[in-house]
Amino acid sequence: MGSDYLGVDPCSDDYPTDAMMTRRTFLAAGASATVLAACQQTPTPAVAHLDRVGLGLFTIPRLLNDDFSGTLAMLAGIGYKELEFFGPYTYSVPEAHAYWNPIGEQLGIPKTGYFGYTPQEIRSMLDEHGLTSPSMHIDLPSLRQSLGPMLEAATTIGQRYAGISNIPEADRPNLDGYKRMADEFNEIGAKMKDAGVKLLYHNHGYGLVEMEGEIPLQVVLERTDPDLVAFEMDVYWTVAGGADPVAYLEAYPNHYRLMHLKDMKEAVRFAGDGSDAQQWIDLFPYMSDAGDGVLDLPGILSAARRVGVQHFYLERDIAENPKATLENSYRYLSTVDLVA
Repeated sequence: MGSDYLGVDPCSDDYPTDAMMTRRTFLAAGASATVLAACQQTPTPAVAHLDRVGLGLFTIPRLLNDDFSGTLAMLAGIGYKELEFFGPYTYSVPEAHAYWNPIGEQLGIPKTGYFGYTPQEIRSMLDEHGLTSPSMHIDLPSLRQSLGPMLEAATTIGQRYAGISNIPEADRPNLDGYKRMADEFNEIGAKMKDAGVKLLYHNHGYGLVEMEGEIPLQVVLERTDPDLVAFEMDVYWTVAGGADPVAYLEAYPNHYRLMHLKDMKEAVRFAGDGSDAQQWIDLFPYMSDAGDGVLDLPGILSAARRVGVQHFYLERDIAENPKATLENSYRYLSTVDLVA
């Protein structure tokens, strides 16, 4: 181009058009056509990446049971920043321990919750390794009966979300059961608010098919106050229940603030309505490391970022090869392109 137009934005009104061409600009007509075409193209969307990849600790309970501090060091070395704990804890009600103990023995996990440490010791080790724990899971009976001790422990560790990973079957026999549960979520969330902790509800695969003319999960979402209750979407169980994660994120943008991520080896659905634990266990073999399956994780994660999800946890239930799962999934989740 002629020197008169050096430094001029080729997409601006000051750039020469065909009517203004001189012999010199005519010689560069090929370049001009290329520039003009570039100006007419749709701008490339901004791309971002997850800056804090977290881990749901039910992915690696055996490692934590054997060497808690050493496992924290390994997680920090891989690059994980946030951890989500699961119970039962020392302050959990007896029925929670009675439910867990045979499961823990079967899985070879005699310790759980804080793995033999106090909340103060947990906080100290997290600080030592540059980790935080924004959230925790607890069972519903303990949430109902041990709210004070739970909030004290959560605030000591620095957790700002605490809640349940599933609604017990007995509490959701029909649509009225889901409505009562949503109302109780609001009540418990109001009690927790003064402590600076928000109630969370993590979905499994139930509640995603029509019951009495309505979708139970939608009833719970619409009946709960987002100032008191936050939702944690489990991407795998949402898809297994026949629902579209992006559609839910976009329909309820003020509700979802946390997310569990795992991938699916092939597209599978529950044999029934996903209401019982056996149906969940039947789909364990179809879980895969993040990025190794068929789920559209880039699309789901992009939508989640747009609606305000703040915490993203890998969670592959009791991973068969935990070190490989941790490394493979972190590599994918920390580099996957997210469209803003």
